[in-house]
Amino acid sequence: MKRAAKVLIFIAALVPVALLLNGLRTGNLGANPAETIQLTTGRWAFKFLLLTLAVTPVRRLTGWNVVIQYRRMLGLFAFFYATLHFLAYWAFDLTFAFGGMLADVRKRPFIAFGFTAFLLLIPLALTSTKGWIRRLGRRWTQLHRLIYVAGTLAAIHFALKVKVFAGDPVIYAVAVAALLAFRVYWYFRHQRVVAPRPRTAQP
Repeated sequence: MKRAAKVLIFIAALVPVALLLNGLRTGNLGANPAETIQLTTGRWAFKFLLLTLAVTPVRRLTGWNVVIQYRRMLGLFAFFYATLHFLAYWAFDLTFAFGGMLADVRKRPFIAFGFTAFLLLIPLALTSTKGWIRRLGRRWTQLHRLIYVAGTLAAIHFALKVKVFAGDPVIYAVAVAALLAFRVYWYFRHQRVVAPRPRTAQP
């Protein structure tokens, strides 16, 4: 059952890129296919990032521990679509010019925020295996908290890209803020639970 669920999630996660490829083949990506590909891959990278961040709150609030086994797959798909998003930008806007990319990062803030978010996802993807979890121990958890930083930077990147803080950019930003707020709340709640009670003086 668990294996079947993973297979279904894997197939469903590939549907957006399959639709893009089909649209590219049939010429149904609109007047600006490059822009369509960049926006679509960017949105799906953000959606999978949010789904990854939502796994732990869902598990803690509902007790459905089974959802934790899907977190790594969701996180890797977030990285997959983020990589496609970056490559689409680099290919269509800059024809793979490395110097042009660096210049763009320096000159345009929304590119800088997006590029930094993408860079932060790289070590998270590389260390997502069980082997790296064993090697890093507690440091693995600390490292993977960078996903909240990446999510925040992605929200800023999206808002600056569309140049208006309304609609989808607001929804994505609120989702990131809510998930981060839950993380902070749970941390301090746990601290209160484990904090030792003060000793009372003996009569």
